[in-house]
Amino acid sequence: VQLVESGGGLVQPGGSLRLSCAASGFTFSSYGMSWYRQAPGKERELVAHITGNHGYTTYADSVKGRFTISRDNAKNTLYLQMNSLTPEDTAVYYCYVPRFTFWGQGTQVTVSS
Repeated sequence: VQLVESGGGLVQPGGSLRLSCAASGFTFSSYGMSWYRQAPGKERELVAHITGNHGYTTYADSVKGRFTISRDNAKNTLYLQMNSLTPEDTAVYYCYVPRFTFWGQGTQVTVSS
């Protein structure tokens, strides 16, 4: 199993970013996928989850209406579209496959003016 995140960076408050997670080593379309984040000094928290076959989504209350999780099963890629970003969204964002308890290396998102 391999997960490679990309798309993080520095963005001003109110801005947007789209994270990507390229997956390999397993049948991507068959499994649910999640995005987690960990801010400095805080525990890692679930941001969003999407199921495998039907693409049902769930979100943390803190990101509902601002973030959108999606997947392209043909490209074996998971996405997280993040809009209306605030400094509280600053964290390392991780891609995660619950079925295999496997994490990506993470990508830093910093929201600052």
